Amino acid sequence: MEAFLVSTGIVALGEMGDKTQLLALMLAARFRKPAPIILGIFVATVLNHAAAGAVGGWVAQALGPNVLRWVIGLGFLAMAAWMMIPDKLDDEETSGTQRFGVFGTTVVAFFLAEMGDKTQIATVALAARYTGELLAVVMGTTLGMMLANVPAVFLGDAVAKKVSMTLVHAIAAGIFAVLGILTLMNVGRLF
Repeated sequence: MEAFLVSTGIVALGEMGDKTQLLALMLAARFRKPAPIILGIFVATVLNHAAAGAVGGWVAQALGPNVLRWVIGLGFLAMAAWMMIPDKLDDEETSGTQRFGVFGTTVVAFFLAEMGDKTQIATVALAARYTGELLAVVMGTTLGMMLANVPAVFLGDAVAKKVSMTLVHAIAAGIFAVLGILTLMNVGRLF
């Protein structure tokens, strides 16, 4: 029970203000369909955190902290640039007719956003700390993610009714750009 509770608390707190919380807000504002977004967040988190717990620190050790930092930083900058590309099919996409659907888009986006994220790294550390309790750690970290991101989904739906998508995209791009620059400069020492 300790592994579950500690994992839940650490990830719920660590996720506050995180880029995946921003992603939850963005997806909700864009698609306005909370149920498939929440289910997508859940599935992506379980898959990502199970892999993180099972694999442990192998990827970080294989790439080394400097290479991993550059990959993550450049990924943030790429996401910032992508956010600034105007969507010409917003109405069509919000109806869920795009290639992967709302659920599939959420799963892919959340899974990728969690790669190298502090909550994924926390999951690796928690799995190492609570050896033999992988299921409790993954369940706890998943619950922590849901506690932090589900409210963002509902907030995003409310924001979408009052704020233009252009403004939301610009704010998101700015945040991703700042995160990318800070990561590349190793501000806060990721590793």
